[in-house]
Amino acid sequence: MALYYTLPVYKEVYQLIQLVFRLSKNFPREYKYSLGQDIKRDTMQLVRHIYRANTAQQKWVHLQAFIDDFELVKLQIRLCHDMRIISTKSYAETVELMNSIGKQISGWSKKYGPQ
Repeated sequence: MALYYTLPVYKEVYQLIQLVFRLSKNFPREYKYSLGQDIKRDTMQLVRHIYRANTAQQKWVHLQAFIDDFELVKLQIRLCHDMRIISTKSYAETVELMNSIGKQISGWSKKYGPQ
């Protein structure tokens, strides 16, 4: 078992967290302390799921929790773009990173899914 912080998916989730923190600094005041805080909290939660999935015998449960929270983060990021809180360039960068994360988690889920 690899240490969770050496996993490629962890490294990309960490990049996503950094990106979300940078982007949320420029949110309008009305969204900074609501939507901005929610996205930051929800992306941080993803790290917890990776840690738990990496150390647990029943990885599937934690991977499903990751997928649930990840879908929420994707929705929040899309909402930010649709409401023009973040630029199209920032949105594209975020989506590219999230697609890579999604593929890795999907592969991990297939490996450890219910038999």
